[in-house]
Amino acid sequence: MANEIQEVARIDALFEKVSALIEQGRRRVVTAANIAECYTKYGVGQYIVEDEQQGKVRAEYGKQVLKVLSARLTERFGDGWSVETLDKCRKFYRVYSSRQISSTMQTKLNIVNSVDEIEDGKQHLPNSAILSRRYNEDISFSLSWSHYLVLMRIENPEARNFYEIECTQQQWSVRQLSRQVGSSLYERLALSRDKEEVMRLAKEGQTIEKPSDIIKDPLTLEFLGLKPDSAYTESKLEDAIISKMQQFLLELGKGFLFEARQKRFTFEEENFYVDLVFYNRLLQCYVLIDLKTDKLTHQDLGQMQMYVNYYDRFVKQEFEKPTIGILLCESKKDALVELTLPKDANIYATQYQLYLPDKDLLQAKVREWIAEFKESSKKEKK
Repeated sequence: MANEIQEVARIDALFEKVSALIEQGRRRVVTAANIAECYTKYGVGQYIVEDEQQGKVRAEYGKQVLKVLSARLTERFGDGWSVETLDKCRKFYRVYSSRQISSTMQTKLNIVNSVDEIEDGKQHLPNSAILSRRYNEDISFSLSWSHYLVLMRIENPEARNFYEIECTQQQWSVRQLSRQVGSSLYERLALSRDKEEVMRLAKEGQTIEKPSDIIKDPLTLEFLGLKPDSAYTESKLEDAIISKMQQFLLELGKGFLFEARQKRFTFEEENFYVDLVFYNRLLQCYVLIDLKTDKLTHQDLGQMQMYVNYYDRFVKQEFEKPTIGILLCESKKDALVELTLPKDANIYATQYQLYLPDKDLLQAKVREWIAEFKESSKKEKK
């Protein structure tokens, strides 16, 4: 009987190891096919652009060329090569051939030379640089074609680089990427930082090194489904966040882990409740969030200071960093926050909004910030 149990356990273990290997192989095939598609469409775009440049064709003639090319490619390879697709290939090449990829964008993903190698069952998986050399370009792709269709719509190169870096690092789905672009994540992060750190966003993505790095102002909560012009309580706001925790964590950003809601602690026989408790693994600290649907007051700030003090003195361990407190409020006055809190306080007041921000307005503000920074940099060099 004991031998039979051991035999079953051994077979179960073998099954799990083989299954994991097969699943890993399938993921690699999908990744390889996605990236190979990007290189293929980049190359198609390159050929189209070079043909246009050599022939000096007019726009009308160029459209006719794409129609003929589309018809012949569809006849040979089937659907997937419409005029619209070919036009996107052309744009893809124009957008990405003009940039230099930063070192942070180079990936260690292995990909196959072509989809044919996948079908043939070949095991050789060369580095993406091999495909890159086919086009004699310093170019590297790590996302799917669907991701790049979203990225190509972003006109600002700095913002586009930021989203590509973050999407690669955080493994966003196409839907998540679209949401982050639609919510103006780049602009909101940029406006929550000083001018020097804004320049880092396009090169390194969102870096988490200090408490202020996790702050966005405003926090966009359109996914909660609450109407901006309707009355709702803090309890209803909290319930909505809990029901959409995955989206809320995405909006909070990197490194957040949810621990509890209405976390109770007792001090001198009196009970206190923190609305939401998170832990940020990158900063190695607790993050306490209190929700305020009314105007922020100095009493709210004082209460959060007490919560943070309690966690620092009685909850956090020696290896952990000081606790961060965030008051998520509908409206605030920065002067009140600065006057109430000590300069070294680890507490932040952040507004939330239940609708997507005005992208044009945010983009204009970021352009103004960057222009001021570059101008001041020039003066310093002189």
